[in-house]
Amino acid sequence: MVNTLEYSKIFQPVLDKQIAQESTTGWMEANASQAKYNGGDEVKLPRMDMDGLGDYDRDKGYVDGAVTLAWDTYKLTQDRGRRFQLDAMDVDETNFVAEAGAVMGEFQRTKVVPEIDAYRYSKLATLAKDANHSRDLAVTADNIIDELLQDLAVMEDNIGAQNVIITLNPIMAGILKKASKELITSQTFSQAGLNLNVSAFNENPLRTVTSKLLKSKYVFQDGKTGGQEAGGFKPDATAQDINWLLSTTDAPIAISKTDVIRVFDPQTNQDANAWKIDYRKYHDLWVPTNKLPKIYANMKTAAP
Repeated sequence: MVNTLEYSKIFQPVLDKQIAQESTTGWMEANASQAKYNGGDEVKLPRMDMDGLGDYDRDKGYVDGAVTLAWDTYKLTQDRGRRFQLDAMDVDETNFVAEAGAVMGEFQRTKVVPEIDAYRYSKLATLAKDANHSRDLAVTADNIIDELLQDLAVMEDNIGAQNVIITLNPIMAGILKKASKELITSQTFSQAGLNLNVSAFNENPLRTVTSKLLKSKYVFQDGKTGGQEAGGFKPDATAQDINWLLSTTDAPIAISKTDVIRVFDPQTNQDANAWKIDYRKYHDLWVPTNKLPKIYANMKTAAP
């Protein structure tokens, strides 16, 4: 029998790649290369401080400057997991990899990826709001162009001219495209080794995301209560709808790690005559303090 540890080596890199490619926030993981990760629920991110310019002295020459590189430790606060069992009568060793791979791939596509996206968008919106880089607005077909251009101008005034990723739901994107045909173009957007053809507004790429993932706050359920609502996530009762999120590509640092997937064959599994798979996912998102001006959230006006 194949050592079950070998199954983990097969599943884990494939599942991590699926997250990066199929998640609408996969582009945020490009900055994860800055992080040091040695397993578990902690990562270290670099923080660099340096002195500014000083006067050059013709007698003494240059003024000495200092550069400090420190590594700050962050917790991956999202520690989520599930256990699956595949009955031995349905799955034998010869087709276990194919069947388990299909199950885990579908689980990630329909459950894990949407939850990670929802968390990241809500975290970005919260960070932007806490930094006073947000406003509430009732968007209409008549004002959408002016209001979006205004938010882009505010960001440009803070950070200079940079391409900004605009994230909004398909309905809002449709209104925008109909109202501003002369400002809509197409461009190539790269994510996790894939080149995607996307629309752009005023040369800024548009990423469309289902509106159920664009809320300011979610409840991530513990999955222990039973019933159809067990596990997964849902909008918090106090959540606001997000009209759009603005971010440069270098602002968010998103990390998603699949912990070692444990596989137990039917002879080892003490609970049932079934293959047992333990799946655990760590993930989180941060925006360094010096890059908070590079994110902006436009929220739907809350009901009175």
